[in-house]
Amino acid sequence: MTAKWSAADVPDQSGRVAIVTGATSGLGYDTAAVLADKRAHVVLAVRNLDKGQQAVDRIRSASPNADVTLQELDLSSLRSVRNAAGELRAAYPRIDLLINNAGVMYVPQRETTEDGFEMQFGTNHLGHFALTGLLLENLLPVGGSRVVTVSSVGHRLLARIHFEDPHLQRKYNRVEAYGQSKLANLLFTYELARRLKTKDAPTIAVAAHPGLSDTELMRHLPDLIPDLFWKIVAQPAEMGALPTLRAATDPGVQSGQYYGPDSIGETRGHPKLVASSAQSHNEDIQRRLWNMSEELTGVTFPV
Repeated sequence: MTAKWSAADVPDQSGRVAIVTGATSGLGYDTAAVLADKRAHVVLAVRNLDKGQQAVDRIRSASPNADVTLQELDLSSLRSVRNAAGELRAAYPRIDLLINNAGVMYVPQRETTEDGFEMQFGTNHLGHFALTGLLLENLLPVGGSRVVTVSSVGHRLLARIHFEDPHLQRKYNRVEAYGQSKLANLLFTYELARRLKTKDAPTIAVAAHPGLSDTELMRHLPDLIPDLFWKIVAQPAEMGALPTLRAATDPGVQSGQYYGPDSIGETRGHPKLVASSAQSHNEDIQRRLWNMSEELTGVTFPV
């Protein structure tokens, strides 16, 4: 391994099945492209199949032997999540990697999912919570299988779980809503890691964040952040994908860890083990969120 971990350090993935949500562009695309180039069978789980096919074509153009397929998935719809999970379970009795990457950020006005959830909490957390729970039985028998969930430095910004009003019906603040969803990603990861360990399962749960990366996710940035400033400070998506790739493939990764860029403030750079907020490690909050997520989605886990 090089001193600075890079895509070149991703081990050969032959024989492994990887599902990547939100893989039409940005972090998800670059994550999927590297895994495919390393010979994994990669499933791009995407909302827009036309854009998904374009992503497949781009990956195959760069890696002619890439083994890539599409799966329709809209994380803002539990109906779609259940349909996709059913098809994936049938097609892939063995799943090695589930990479919960897709997300929305800083939605300007309060919007709701098909099921009435606040859009950022519903898509970023509840959709992935349900998908993971519905696919976990296909990961559990697989030695070395991993669930990797992408969080953000935003889990520290105005972030708390609004148990009294998780869908922010009383007062909507887009930064607060995003912070809640990204904090939820970490709380979910740590609770899942503990449950898997208690069951002596071979599967591990890991989290990652991309720092400040130049992707379509940034289209709703507040006006007070000039586009030129963002272009200067943000790193390319292929660099932002590295913490996810390390969490997914580095043999030294342990369950419950969190990876992010190595620069000051974790805004850019090569991936390393990083720390998350004290709140994200609060086991009471983790359990409360888990119970609420089961109630809201109707999905229970086999661990």
